[in-house]
Amino acid sequence: MAEPASPLPSQSSNLPVRAEWLSRWHEEILDPDLPILDPHHHLWYRPDWRYLLDELLADLNSGHNVVATVFLQCRSMHRAGGPEAMKPVGETEFVNGIAAMSASGGFGPTRVCAGIVGYADLRLGSAAEEVLQAHIQAGGGRFRGVRHITTWDADSSVVNLANVAPPGLLADNQFRQGIACLAPLNLSYDAWLYHPQIDDLTDLARAFPETRIVLNHLGGPLHIGVYANRRDEVFGHWSAAVKRLAACPNVHMKLGGLGMRQSGLDAHLQPNPPTTQALADAFRPYFETCIEAFGPSRCMFESNFPVDKGAYPYAAYWNACKLLTRGFSAEDRADLFCNTAARFYRIDVS
Repeated sequence: MAEPASPLPSQSSNLPVRAEWLSRWHEEILDPDLPILDPHHHLWYRPDWRYLLDELLADLNSGHNVVATVFLQCRSMHRAGGPEAMKPVGETEFVNGIAAMSASGGFGPTRVCAGIVGYADLRLGSAAEEVLQAHIQAGGGRFRGVRHITTWDADSSVVNLANVAPPGLLADNQFRQGIACLAPLNLSYDAWLYHPQIDDLTDLARAFPETRIVLNHLGGPLHIGVYANRRDEVFGHWSAAVKRLAACPNVHMKLGGLGMRQSGLDAHLQPNPPTTQALADAFRPYFETCIEAFGPSRCMFESNFPVDKGAYPYAAYWNACKLLTRGFSAEDRADLFCNTAARFYRIDVS
């Protein structure tokens, strides 16, 4: 079933998905046997946009050897009733059901949603522990951590209206009390923010050295709004902040997310989807900066699907990552494509 294009607000991170446009991409799959653990995708049912198990499997089965995946919270299937703080537990219940379907083996070899990252409002402070315990119970042994999005910028035109956060949230005392609940429960924190906020995450990571943190989407380099036409300046600020963050040994980095509106990649404006080479060229300065700063053992490639699906096909993303790493050692490639994510999210891929 082809997914319909999604009518989205102009300030959504998500570009409309056009199945006919994506279908124009035809290239050989590079290194098809290389094991991949995709540590960042979503599942949802929204008006005019369905991305559930069937749609995910269509992408996973596009030629690459995806052995397992990790689901990331996306405000999907929250409970309709009950206490407000507990409503996000419905998302974990829903995703764990999908994971159980996949674990039956009846939907192919990929272990879909082998790890689950949900949402708990960390502004609840120490009271967030009750919500986290409910997620753990609902996750059937698959719940690995939370993502509380903190994206904010003084230029409101760059902000995703679906994820509006107050400024300075990472330094908020109540929020930090919520963060303090994670490590004792062996849970990690997925951070999603924009590049001017990376130093705020560095401060948080230093304050909680026992908490495992992974920064989503390269730390959100912005190239729209007031940041448009300032690519070199933004890259300089972003790369310097990334290097400071990398000094925190408890922090990892996800390499992806450039298919979102904020990145200014603008691949969706072209008559055809980008080639493997074009994507590799666009990704290279960002990916290589992060790999040099963090090392392959703390970096993981991520699809960010279906969010990035408006800019390129699933197969094209992984092809570009493989092309970028052709000169890497087998051990480093194994880390970037699978093992770093497996260690971080505690997933057995043996």
